[in-house]
Amino acid sequence: MGIEKALKLVRTLPRVSLGNIKNSPMDQKKKFDLRRGWGKNKTHGRGHKGQGQRMTLPKLGFETGHKPFYQRVPQEHYYAGHHLKRQYPPLSLLKLQRMIDLGCVNTDEVIDLTSICMTGHYHFDVDKRHYGVNLTEQGAEIFATPVCIEVQWASELVIATIERLGGVIMTRFYDPLSLTALKDPEAYFKTGKPIPKCKLPPTDAVEYYTDPKVRGYLADPEKIAEERVALAQKYGYELPDLSQSDKLSMFLKRKDPRQIFFGLQPGWIVNLADRKILKPKSEYLQEYYNS
Repeated sequence: MGIEKALKLVRTLPRVSLGNIKNSPMDQKKKFDLRRGWGKNKTHGRGHKGQGQRMTLPKLGFETGHKPFYQRVPQEHYYAGHHLKRQYPPLSLLKLQRMIDLGCVNTDEVIDLTSICMTGHYHFDVDKRHYGVNLTEQGAEIFATPVCIEVQWASELVIATIERLGGVIMTRFYDPLSLTALKDPEAYFKTGKPIPKCKLPPTDAVEYYTDPKVRGYLADPEKIAEERVALAQKYGYELPDLSQSDKLSMFLKRKDPRQIFFGLQPGWIVNLADRKILKPKSEYLQEYYNS
């Protein structure tokens, strides 16, 4: 009975329009006058003396003399400077093998940060202090392709997995400007800026990139050869002879510490529209980029 009555009422009511909408009851109340305040006395509603009249209200977070909340929370000093540390987004050996099987990566060339990013399966953000690839151990038991790869961070097991198959791995540092160019070379070349000169690692990273155990690019090649043999003995595999490999020329390819692209030198400008490469001719520019 109540439902039928409600439906009948809905049918008879007029539709909502601008002609039958009334103002809110709150609008009928007395409005605040900025010039006079609520009252008509000399204080204009602010009262006599005190914080309200003198506009000396305390700052946000003031707790009437007590110790503030943000100071009562225990401090965790081991997080100090965490937002300034370099981050290395992970890339597993399993995902790398999958990219190789799908043909996203050419194993006949050196796999560096650019070739990994151009697959579309790996992303990093320079603005979030990401400094490149951390090649992780997941999928080490199924990785089965000899590659020559350049990453920014790698563990001992990852290095052993790649070298056991007859591959070569090296760890390399890039500064933020170089990472921007490496992430999307085409977008960087369209800006018309010269190829940047890669900076050397900061003080706290020099020890890592000069360590032959992690195959640092600034390490002594003779010590790297010794560490390859030592790692093979530790994990119990026979180290393949790279001199007999068909990819020997690729394995021997190295970038200069100031160079970020293979075949392109710092200071060159790549003109994609005219398909030309502009090289600096001034002596001071040549001296700067070659130093």
